[in-house]
Amino acid sequence: MNILINGAGAIGIALGASMISQNVNVSFYARKNTANALKDGIKRIGLFNHLSYSSDKYDVYTNYDEISENTFDYVFVCSKTIANNDIGVELNKHKKILKNNAKIIIFQNGYGNDKPYLRYFNEDEVYVARVITGFKRSERNVSEITVHTEPLLIGSLQGANLDSVKIISKMISDAGIPSETSDKISEYLWAKMLYNCALNPLGAILKVNYGKLTESQYSKNIMNNIIEEIFNVIKKAGYKTLWETSKEYKKIFYEKLVPDTYNHNSSTFQDIQRKQKTEIDSLTGTIIELGQEYGVDVSVNKTIYDLIKTIESDF
Repeated sequence: MNILINGAGAIGIALGASMISQNVNVSFYARKNTANALKDGIKRIGLFNHLSYSSDKYDVYTNYDEISENTFDYVFVCSKTIANNDIGVELNKHKKILKNNAKIIIFQNGYGNDKPYLRYFNEDEVYVARVITGFKRSERNVSEITVHTEPLLIGSLQGANLDSVKIISKMISDAGIPSETSDKISEYLWAKMLYNCALNPLGAILKVNYGKLTESQYSKNIMNNIIEEIFNVIKKAGYKTLWETSKEYKKIFYEKLVPDTYNHNSSTFQDIQRKQKTEIDSLTGTIIELGQEYGVDVSVNKTIYDLIKTIESDF
């Protein structure tokens, strides 16, 4: 099996090491600075078993034209969501590097990240993952798993058959990170949207970890309003999630989800610290778009969005 990992950030490196441990041929597609760092090998540290591999265990590409035809069975998209349009265009332009009916699996925050790929690939070729495990790139070639609360889930927002991704889920589990497939991935992704949209931007704005946000009634008030607005969007837009009411969700949010990930600093916070553009458009931006489309008041989400965009404007 040959897998191309597009994006050698924290999750890309962790998944790459995981797949190598399962005797898969792994290649990374990365920018030059990251590609140079990968020459020193990769490591997966933190929670679960540690993995370490020298650079002779994988290939690294910075140009699709370097890749032979009919090479890859799977592509893991582990980049930031802001790169999806460009990745979709480039993969379509270089389809010859993929085997017939190769599968794309998107390991990203947000909802609807499959859309840029569905412009060029069939519905049974594009899958998405719900990742609620926390990853941090402590060095450019090192991924640290910092928190874990639920299994990584792989599924299809288009109702495609999951047989072709079950083997990937099993390999990830066998490599030490609990993983499953789900035919209700949309519901789980909306659960993740509730979690990320409540925590990520606010933690980045206030420069605190997830747990600290629950220690002030004022920040809790903001998160409660964010959650209420998202539930209103979910219902009005005809989606479903794992809880019928915001009250049910807030109970598990405060009693389990945040305590399990108390010390985690969000990817949004990490991006801002590095002065990089965030994934706010795939998170809160999606809520705002749906709110406008379906006439739902999302003013608190809009304020949070505007604050992140204000911070980004200096990058």
